Parts: sequence; structure tokens; C-alpha cells
Amino acid sequence: MSQRLLVVDDDPHLLRALGMCLRVAGYEVKTARNGSEALVCLAEYAPDLIISDIRMPGMDGIRLARQVRDSPRTNLIPIIFLTAKDQTADRLAGFEAGIDYYLTKPFETEELLAIVSNILRRVTRTHVEIARLVDGSREDGEQSYLVPDEELTPAEDRVAAAVARGLSNKEIAAELNISARTVETHVRRILAKKSFSNRVELARYVIERGLAS
Repeated sequence: MSQRLLVVDDDPHLLRALGMCLRVAGYEVKTARNGSEALVCLAEYAPDLIISDIRMPGMDGIRLARQVRDSPRTNLIPIIFLTAKDQTADRLAGFEAGIDYYLTKPFETEELLAIVSNILRRVTRTHVEIARLVDGSREDGEQSYLVPDEELTPAEDRVAAAVARGLSNKEIAAELNISARTVETHVRRILAKKSFSNRVELARYVIERGLAS
């Protein structure tokens, strides 16, 4: 499953351009034109990251960020602010509201993609480590952190091969006779071990090495 992004901006041209750019990069993207629309999306859709303008009619980015942080369901979602305002007061207000990064317009698309990738990679590694600690299944001599490009286990190899065949987590779970939650944990560990940003990169890795079954 592609990582999911919610993009919030009142400029329809920028919203469309950002959505297209991020989709081409392999992300699943939902859009909203202000904070109120974003909250409606969040009620139905759990993104891995939010990209939001700060100055919007109605509910602006600051109020949106505060509501995201105040909800137990969404308070851990990373937030990037995109704004034409490069004022110290705006930056401080954003960070006080709990955002993770502040990017001033105009910006380079490559810079935004790099920031998104780095934040999501960090989040994935955090989720993997939490899952490892919760599972309590650390093998003898296994390190308490993941080494980049660490070799996959046989179980992870099977899951990776299924991902490369385009199967969903539910389909992989049925095929391998494991739970969908276990599949999700395996996928997160694989992405972290190989420093991949999404399932597309994982599938490419499997196919290039002839590992797909």
C-alpha cells in the first residue's frame, strides 16, 4: 500500500500540481481546500503525513495543526507547512502548534519530495521499533535497532515477493495464513531495513533481483 498524504491549500492550481507531483512519486494523495475540509477528510482517511498551507480562508493551517495535535487519533501525524509567509511569527506559531517542518513558497519540488521521504522514513523506523518492543520477539543477539540494508528474514522475503506481485495486505494475509496486522508489520520492517520510502521501491527491488514468485 502506498503511503498516504493529505494536501491542504486554497490555491486550486497549486493543489492540483502538488497532487500530481506526489502521485507520480508513488504516494496516495487526498486534497482539501482549507482546514475545515481537511478535518472532514481526516474523519474518513488516516494519512501518513499532512502538507498544509498556513494562510487559508475559514480554518487556517495553525488551527488545523492544533486540532490534529489535540486528537488522540491524529496527534502523531507529521505536518509540513507550505506558505508564502516567511515571517518569524508565522514560523513560531507553526512550531508551537506542533508542525514538523516549514517550507516557504516558492520551493523546489525535489526539496519537498526529499523532506516528505525523510519524515516518512523516520516515522516508519519508529513504528518498526515500537512493534519490535511490543512483540517482545527479539532473537538472541539481535540489535535493538535496524541496520540500513539489513538482510530480510524468510518470512519477510515471502511478504516482499507478494508485494511485488501487487497483492494487498489482506490478500497477502490470506495467502500466507497470517493476520493483516502481521503483514503490515513485516512491510514496515522491510521498508526500514532497505531504506525504501514506499511499496513501489520494494517491488522494484524484488523484481530486479528475480525474487518474485
